[in-house]
Amino acid sequence: MTNNGIIIVLPSKQPVFLGFDLLVEMMTLMINKFSLSLDMSRLKRANELSAAWCTCQFMMESVTSIGCYFGSLRTIWSWMSLVLVLQYSKTVLSDSNYLIGLGSYDITGPAADVNMMGYANTEQIASGIHFRLRARSFIVAESQGKRVVFVNLDACMASQLVTIKVFERLKARYGDLYTEQNVAISGIHTHAGPGGYLQYVVYLVTSLGFVRQSFDVLVDGIEKSIVQAHENLRPGSIFVNKGELLDAGINRSPSAYLNNPASERSKYKYDVDKEMTLLKFVDNQWGPVGSFNWFATHGTSMSRTNSLISGDNKGAAARFMEDWFEQDGIKSSDINDLGTDGIPRRVSNIIPHIHDNHHELLELAASFQSSPGRPATRTLSVARRVRGALRQADKPRFVSAFCQTNCGDVSPNVLGAFCIDTGLPCDFNHSTCGGKNEQCYGWGPGYPDEFESTRIIGERQFRKAVDLFNKASEQLKGKVDYRHTYLDFCQLEVTLPKQGGGSEVVKTCPAAMGFAFAAGTTDGPGAFDFKQGDDKGNPFWRLVGNLLKTPDKKQVDCQYPKPILIDTGEMKQPYDWAPSILPIQILRIGQLVILSVPGEFTTMSGRRLRDAVKTVLTSSGNGEFGSNIHVVIAGLTNTYSQYVTTLEEYQVQRYEGASTLYGPHTLSAYIQEFQKLASALIKGQPVETGPQPPDLLNKQISLLTPVVMDSTPAGRNFGDVSSDVPANSTFKRGSIVTVVFWSACPRNDLMTEGTFALVEILQGKDTWAPTYDDDDFCIRFKWSRPSKLSPQSQATIEWTIPPSASPGVYRIRHFGAAKGLMGSIRHFTGSSSAFVVA
Repeated sequence: MTNNGIIIVLPSKQPVFLGFDLLVEMMTLMINKFSLSLDMSRLKRANELSAAWCTCQFMMESVTSIGCYFGSLRTIWSWMSLVLVLQYSKTVLSDSNYLIGLGSYDITGPAADVNMMGYANTEQIASGIHFRLRARSFIVAESQGKRVVFVNLDACMASQLVTIKVFERLKARYGDLYTEQNVAISGIHTHAGPGGYLQYVVYLVTSLGFVRQSFDVLVDGIEKSIVQAHENLRPGSIFVNKGELLDAGINRSPSAYLNNPASERSKYKYDVDKEMTLLKFVDNQWGPVGSFNWFATHGTSMSRTNSLISGDNKGAAARFMEDWFEQDGIKSSDINDLGTDGIPRRVSNIIPHIHDNHHELLELAASFQSSPGRPATRTLSVARRVRGALRQADKPRFVSAFCQTNCGDVSPNVLGAFCIDTGLPCDFNHSTCGGKNEQCYGWGPGYPDEFESTRIIGERQFRKAVDLFNKASEQLKGKVDYRHTYLDFCQLEVTLPKQGGGSEVVKTCPAAMGFAFAAGTTDGPGAFDFKQGDDKGNPFWRLVGNLLKTPDKKQVDCQYPKPILIDTGEMKQPYDWAPSILPIQILRIGQLVILSVPGEFTTMSGRRLRDAVKTVLTSSGNGEFGSNIHVVIAGLTNTYSQYVTTLEEYQVQRYEGASTLYGPHTLSAYIQEFQKLASALIKGQPVETGPQPPDLLNKQISLLTPVVMDSTPAGRNFGDVSSDVPANSTFKRGSIVTVVFWSACPRNDLMTEGTFALVEILQGKDTWAPTYDDDDFCIRFKWSRPSKLSPQSQATIEWTIPPSASPGVYRIRHFGAAKGLMGSIRHFTGSSSAFVVA
């Protein structure tokens, strides 16, 4: 033994030096490896320490068995073992301060005939799937105390009616364990999801009223994701990390932002928030089981003309990160361990390359011609879906959510806004081209390819999240708590300080939308001659608006300087056009505080709200919160009430100001009421429930025609191939493979937790394994019919072969469901001829 290690003489008489640092590293590795197999939900802490000690003893016996010199060395090993076990015990004893559980469920709505929510474009009708939508949930609970639930939806926003019905189901299942008080349901703000699931008229006009399928799949999916999270509750830890992401959002209304005080703007480096806040969930048995993060950028990488259901950039980022962890994150935490396209490698990477001879592959492929369409069971598409095959039955699925925050004026179209006719920048103040707004569009980083822009912005968020995930070290510790109340924003009194001292009381207003609302944004411009920055209005459109409801002088004065186009808050026929009663909520997990807001706060609005709440929490005097407090805003949560600007931005009346429903003092009202919640939270005091929002389900009207029946041409079956791959074809990576099938309306069965499209690879001589499905970024499922009233339809499946795809024999398969004349639903499937990927 030397001062810095030991010399071992092997049986061959050859001396080997082992430094103490290497010995410690070896023992640490052994203990860590062994600890991965410990079922900490079943073992007592004493048993865990005993297991770690046994590991060290096993190492000592192993060293002895190879004939090592082992006199004083055994003493050294014993002491080192004791030190390491004590070190290990500190980790075990300190990490299990919460119960954590995560869940995820498919919420992909009808992929045909339904108007998409977000752009209010009547011509944007769903006709296929880019990738699927999901509800992702986490539950954090004290072992003998309170708990909170956060649900992130791949949807445009939360819906008051959906929220009400989810709580009814949770009450029936769990009693008062999960209620409106401690459950937050938030939307990522994709503009590429089916609409028709909100309850107020103004949000249902373009969807031809209420769409029951859109509504039901959300309620079902949210409930099931929470049930999963509840059933996955185990001891674990949560870590928080923050970091800047500079190239995923720009301010789309800079002229309004510049109207904020210069002294306030000087506090910030950017005119949008660049910070991502991430939570890392670590299960004591399984290790990392998920992550949720908040970052501000709009879900508008996909344009107003897109017709494929998509989670847009945030949904894409979530898909990338979940795939990264399941396939690469377990083996490597290296963010660079990706496919050459920047997307995490997919399933085909883990399938061995059975065939390498191209001629042999062609011969195999030739033996598999397209199969005629045939009947199938509903569960077949579920059983064949890729991620279902990957998941270990006894292990929780890794869940990653990219949540929305104060994105009101933040666009993912980071190249800026340009006139599509001239290529010149749009007018700075009004976002017009030659006085018209229709030609002014924001350009994403992949312009003119919106799918590429979605991938790039999604990948940028994903890469940042992985970086924060890998480096997260600050552990959340402390209470789990919450406060929630309902407020009537139509007549809320707000006390404001006056210059020179004293205060004044102002009020919010009944909801109303200004002229600039109809102008849209650079992410999705409106029509006619509306323009942003309009604080005067237009006589013709004022007359049109007045035909619906003429606002009285009190309302006009209250909303000033907004010129009222539609007085939605005072329109009650056939039922309420806009919400008046809104929920606000605070969730606390240790030093993390989540502010649930029912709208889209602009950058500066969000900053003011966060600062106001942080001041209340840190100045209480009881020391619960210090400089390490983390305050995040969860936007579009629990219901939807459009935008919230600062008073100064409201004066400019760009789109966001015109869409701030409750008048110029809306933000001040939120700040005042959130300060009350924060004060009650820190003092441990209850808050009043407030007036209940209405349940308007029984008043809903739907003008969307149902599916009458499906048919195929004579001699054709559902699932037959209409356009096949070329015979004896070979495709290279990056190529697009296209197959067209005779199909039926996707509204007959949403294929929830299943798939309409599947790519399979041949294993051996006759076994087909799923490799990609319609939840993959590389597959597009497109549905069409020759005319609006035709019962015949076709499904086009496009597979862009990823650079990471394994060489082999592949085929494309389609699943669907057809409706008979008498209303019966029959499931079917069909497949293309086989082809080679080389």
